[in-house]
Amino acid sequence: MTHIDIPFQKEELQLQEVDFPYQCKSIYESIILKRINDKCNNVSCCMHSNFSQLEKIPIDTRSIIEINCCGLLPSNFVCIPDHLANTIFPEDFVVVTNYDSIEIAQVKAIGELVKKKRQYIGLYKEDLLNVTRKATIEDLDRTRKNISDEQNAAPKFRSSALKFNLDMKLVSIHYQFDRKKLFFFYTADGRIDFRELAKELASEFKTRIELRQIGVRDEAKKIGGVGSCGRQFCCFSFLNNFKRITTQLASDQNIASNMGKLSGPCNKLKCCLSFETE
Repeated sequence: MTHIDIPFQKEELQLQEVDFPYQCKSIYESIILKRINDKCNNVSCCMHSNFSQLEKIPIDTRSIIEINCCGLLPSNFVCIPDHLANTIFPEDFVVVTNYDSIEIAQVKAIGELVKKKRQYIGLYKEDLLNVTRKATIEDLDRTRKNISDEQNAAPKFRSSALKFNLDMKLVSIHYQFDRKKLFFFYTADGRIDFRELAKELASEFKTRIELRQIGVRDEAKKIGGVGSCGRQFCCFSFLNNFKRITTQLASDQNIASNMGKLSGPCNKLKCCLSFETE
């Protein structure tokens, strides 16, 4: 039996496998934009009222992209300089300069879709941070080291918290890209006096330490997971802000008020209960 090796076909199949998710995403975004821009024929009546509201809000014409960042940037939208406008694409990494720090972020969306999303939200001409540059190989290597050091810092935090008898549940750790600060995010039942803990961590890691207590909904947003619907948590995948959710929203939709079914893994009412009212 003759063995014929055709590596060029293997490479082509691997390339197709890698490109397929991006092709699907591009097609999906094109469909969304087409429906938004279609004023009459292909838009259902229930969508006309939403689109008519968009016409009253001006479109921000600046070159703006949407990003995902583990750091504490004030917005998920940033401006890009003109010389980078045609070189940045979804899934790329960029370096963003904050007022007192530098962070690295991944590009989530660009172009017309970002403009329409911002118009729908009602954002226009607000102050935004700027992209400093597209991430280099050195930047990505530095990010990998930061992530590795974050993982190594977890045991030290837990042992130090146990040493000072602090009932704290560690959720996540984040090194600023410039390593000027090291953030520890945790949950606790009440307020925690962590002054001695912060001193010990600062002595260990030789940088500024910030310990931030977060709620259970923020914990779910940081950790992520799959909801009862079989999809990623809304807060993890696309929600930027939490809204106030009440059982009245379920009553308005004639949904049985069984708290077990209405609550998400965070034990709070599901964010999706508000979607039908928007």
